[in-house]
Amino acid sequence: MGTYKATVNGQYDFEFSEDQINSLDSIELNNNQFQILKDHISYHSEIISEDLLNRNYTIQVNGNEYKINIARPLDQLIKEMGFEVGAGKQINAIKAPMPGLILNINVSVGQEVQENDSLLVLEAMKMENSFSSPRAGIIKSILVEKGQAVDKGQLLIEFE
Repeated sequence: MGTYKATVNGQYDFEFSEDQINSLDSIELNNNQFQILKDHISYHSEIISEDLLNRNYTIQVNGNEYKINIARPLDQLIKEMGFEVGAGKQINAIKAPMPGLILNINVSVGQEVQENDSLLVLEAMKMENSFSSPRAGIIKSILVEKGQAVDKGQLLIEFE
């Protein structure tokens, strides 16, 4: 069990454990609206917009709007392993950041992809993790197939 990191308005960082998240005293009032109780104070919150792929959300709490990015434990591991692309760095291969099972492959050899296109889905630690293309390019090879178990560091997809 890892921690989730939330960055609010690009400047305030918070960490939450799964236990803290699961013990949150909240009630869903209706679609995307919640009543939250913390330290005997009630907060009305609403999810205004969500970008699930990048885990960016805009929420309103008691009338104040906040932009939040949430990093799951896997997102943090990917960052630590250097999979984030810097300005001068070009990624030519996707490797498994941890052992898991290939649930879906969304591309084929020779296919042209754009940055952030979904490449594949890996189930690891009982969570489905979608891997997006780090750059525009052409798929050179796919070294796994749907249903295959993979090891940490195993090569999954190569770009031309």
